[in-house]
Amino acid sequence: MVKKKKTADSLVDLLEAAKPETLITLIAELAIGRPDVRRECFDYLKKHVSLAPAQKTQSEGEIVMALWWELSPDLEELDDCGGGDYETVDHVADLLDEIGKQLANSKVDEQVRRELLDEVLPFITSGNAGLDDPLYDLAYATCYRDEDWRHLAQMLEAMNKDWPTDHARRIYRKLGDRAKYLELRHKKLVYGGDYYDLATFYWDEGNRKEALSVAEEGKIKGQGRMDELRKFLSDRAREGGNRDQYLAIQFEQATDRLTLAKYNAFKETCTAEEWEFHEPKILERLDKAWSSESLKIRMQRQEYEHAVAILLKDKYPRYAWDSGDELQAAKQLEERFPEQILTYYLSGLGNLNNNATRKEYTERAKVMLKVRHLLVEIIKDETRWRVFAGKVKRDNLRRPAFQEEFGRVIAGWRELV
Repeated sequence: MVKKKKTADSLVDLLEAAKPETLITLIAELAIGRPDVRRECFDYLKKHVSLAPAQKTQSEGEIVMALWWELSPDLEELDDCGGGDYETVDHVADLLDEIGKQLANSKVDEQVRRELLDEVLPFITSGNAGLDDPLYDLAYATCYRDEDWRHLAQMLEAMNKDWPTDHARRIYRKLGDRAKYLELRHKKLVYGGDYYDLATFYWDEGNRKEALSVAEEGKIKGQGRMDELRKFLSDRAREGGNRDQYLAIQFEQATDRLTLAKYNAFKETCTAEEWEFHEPKILERLDKAWSSESLKIRMQRQEYEHAVAILLKDKYPRYAWDSGDELQAAKQLEERFPEQILTYYLSGLGNLNNNATRKEYTERAKVMLKVRHLLVEIIKDETRWRVFAGKVKRDNLRRPAFQEEFGRVIAGWRELV
């Protein structure tokens, strides 16, 4: 077999003919002002050239900073504009993540890490780029030793803003700096999560009495975000064998933004006798729950009259999918309450005498299909369907897009008169 000759590449020919110093000059000039090219050069040379330890450390730092300068223009634009398109945001986030991986997988000189941190902190201070989490992750990635962490905590604290201060407080706690942690923690005790944080701090250091005191105070004063605090207190009650206190906290947790999952979890927690006592109290709270969750609970309890009442009160969801809880419940209730569910479906048609977009016509046609199903297949009154649908068709004869979409979705629409 005759081997094919490689296609000639004039660039390769020139590179082979060039002197080393000429190639060095060429590559250096290509990399000037182009961080991505500079980074690729370092990546390539690291793999193909034997480096002394100092050179390797320097090259790792160069790669990190080249990545930063590569993303910097886009990040500045995002920060100036308060965010941007998804593609730019994802691109910057990917490069921030890549820098973090470089820092984790290699030993980068402290001077480079501090330089990078100095570049990152203004964007954390601004908080306007829409990339808070990746920026904090990168700031954390620059820290190798306790001195690095303390420096970062001090920089964040100096910003005198809530979120950076929260991060600073967590770092001080991680470092075991009790005084600084408590100083910052006591400056902000608002939410249940704040009291939980302080309670677990005291608990972890063995001060059980103070931990429980803080948790009880938070149970009274906490303004939302109570889940973790309640769990802390319920765990302590269970450990102490105080069943009544444990159930009281579990009940409070279950009925705070009651959901079907919370309802079932609390029921499983109770004995039959305990559930008999608490069940009426749970049901009293159903009216305050989200209607979607109240509906699911009523359906599970087979309290279908209540479920229908919820559907009729809320009406057909304007933007809905057949997999939605409301529509699934409606389908299950069609045979028991056909007229009520028909009213529910009709509420989803909206005002059919107004112009709308083709997409809206399509969605309304899907609702009309449910109306047809109920009248023809459940109520079994095809005449009623034809009378109703025929009027809708006649009222919209001057809307060709309406007719096209309804004709496409509903069998027999074009034959209606």
